[in-house]
Amino acid sequence: MKKLIILAVMTVLLLAACTDGTTTQTPDQSYAWRTIDATVAQNMMDTLDDFILLDVRRVDEFEEERIEGAILIPYDEIGERYSELGSNKNIVILIYCRSGRRSAVAAEELAELGFTNVYDFGGILDWSYETISG
Repeated sequence: MKKLIILAVMTVLLLAACTDGTTTQTPDQSYAWRTIDATVAQNMMDTLDDFILLDVRRVDEFEEERIEGAILIPYDEIGERYSELGSNKNIVILIYCRSGRRSAVAAEELAELGFTNVYDFGGILDWSYETISG
């Protein structure tokens, strides 16, 4: 029961935090990705049991500083390497880059590839929580 209540609260928070304009539809395919802020992303990481934290920057940026638990697939390699995210296209994917431009490109591409729970929380520059390096 407690998990159900938490899930309901998270759904309300996500719906409230989502911005307009990031939902894309074409006549033959419907897909979406959402923009959220760092606080919502951190809350999702704290409460969800299963998600992917995806860093889409360059290797050197990733090694310099990253959010713990992130996997690296540079945004310009998403099309070739998306299978590394697994076969569950409904898994929550939280994406970030440095400032938000590359994460938006990656989110759009993942949505086009059929991933249905893609959340772009912008750049690590706006991340006020803990990071690691090395």
